[in-house]
Amino acid sequence: MEKARRDIRVLSLDELRHFFTSHSAPAFKGNQVYEWLWSKGTHDFLGMTNLSKSHRSLLEEYFVINHIAVEKLQRSDDGTIKNAIRLHDGYLVESVLIPTDTRSTACVSSQVGCSLDCHFCATAKLKRMRNLNPDEIYDQVVEIDKQSQLYYNRPLTNIVFMGMGEPLMNYKNTLAAIDKITSPDGLGMSPKRITVSTSGITKIIREISEHNPKFKLAVSLHSAIEETRNRLMPFTKSFPLNQLLEALKYWYEKTKSKITFEVVVWKGINDKQADIDALVSYCKQVPSKVNLIEYNAIGDDQFVQASPEVISEYTTALENNRISVTLRRSRGKDIDAACGQLRAEHRVKVSKRQKP
Repeated sequence: MEKARRDIRVLSLDELRHFFTSHSAPAFKGNQVYEWLWSKGTHDFLGMTNLSKSHRSLLEEYFVINHIAVEKLQRSDDGTIKNAIRLHDGYLVESVLIPTDTRSTACVSSQVGCSLDCHFCATAKLKRMRNLNPDEIYDQVVEIDKQSQLYYNRPLTNIVFMGMGEPLMNYKNTLAAIDKITSPDGLGMSPKRITVSTSGITKIIREISEHNPKFKLAVSLHSAIEETRNRLMPFTKSFPLNQLLEALKYWYEKTKSKITFEVVVWKGINDKQADIDALVSYCKQVPSKVNLIEYNAIGDDQFVQASPEVISEYTTALENNRISVTLRRSRGKDIDAACGQLRAEHRVKVSKRQKP
């Protein structure tokens, strides 16, 4: 009977070094393997060319590399690239490369499906099947970096955790992935170029604040009126606005990093003067800025983008109160790659060799 092989990327550097010494090999071989896995992103033991053939065979005997694969790539008219990513157990997630004139941004997923129930989001209509592992998050970044260099002749500049899933419901793996992405032994990206977007999991915001993270935090707020917010995102009944505000104040106290509030404005839902006033009042209580995001339809007629006049009223009110505001236009709408549209239609397909 063939013995089960472990995914090698769950091992730490010390564990890799110990593996080699326990097999009468120099400990530094573990360092070489670690570099292949995390700096060079290799998915094949045979490609680790500075290891002897016997050491590569030893790795093949004990380990596997459960890497991702791009099953389908779509290119938008505006240059956006959406990837359907096949995981080792057959599930699909989606990730997106968003190019502009000055930067290339990777929008990555953290869960297969989503733990939450935001009514306006396509991903939330899917059952959460499982969390992504740190290496699966890391692999998305590596793949999108390759695409940026191939299609736009420049490396990846920014990462946003705004794909499928709620990152803070998978925060340990999200933080582990960020550690690998930012480590000199990994991709060496600056954490200041990474934004983690959450719908407001207050307990976890406070917990990660304790570690003084260097990445940026964005909160999908959409309304500073409790009833409206609860209607849009029913799970927020467990994370009321006052509790969220205290968690965000704690974040700023620990990190000195402004929070970005993300707001979509819908006709007949949050387009009244009271909605604008509530948002301004909420923002003034913690150092913050606002992204007004264009709504991307998901086939639900109850959600319709508010008029340009209402968006202008939001912008004027925020600016008059010295709150920085940015209008975010959709990218990749023609291939359903825009914010809120990711759903990986076939992602729950599971290989015959493994059940969910």
